[in-house]
Amino acid sequence: MTSLLEQWRELIESQTEETFEEFWKEYADAEIKIYDYLLSNPEEKFTGKLSEKAEEFEVRPVIFMGFLDGVNESIKNKNDIENMDENSEFEVEIIPETLFYNMLAVDADHLYSLEKWQDVLGIDKMKEIAHKYRASKTVRRESPKIGRNDPCPCGSGKKYKHCCGKN
Repeated sequence: MTSLLEQWRELIESQTEETFEEFWKEYADAEIKIYDYLLSNPEEKFTGKLSEKAEEFEVRPVIFMGFLDGVNESIKNKNDIENMDENSEFEVEIIPETLFYNMLAVDADHLYSLEKWQDVLGIDKMKEIAHKYRASKTVRRESPKIGRNDPCPCGSGKKYKHCCGKN
């Protein structure tokens, strides 16, 4: 018997150009509903039986597993999603700053643009996290750039442009 996480991964992998839009709408709508609830109650532990919560949010259990898979890196105590089935209990206690950062990292604009983030983090904190995310993507040189007229770092005594920088 395959785990719910394996079913979720198979569902993602099996999407075709014809089915992707419908699948994405179902998943994104489910995520928005669930995150809207979480952001309305950010201090609360969100717990329960997977199948019951899936029914409460009117989503298929495999789609709810997709939510758990996505949020697992942004919560205080990770769930053992590898071994979960529909009868498994789960616990989600979000770390708002980490969750917002991770949403930026996966480009989940349908989630990080939810208005309730302003109530949870505030505009200034959201900007600070977004700045930190953008800065993490900036590539910085470890050593200063060698100018073409600088001495070659190989020690030949020639200018870089006439030595190692010739090519």
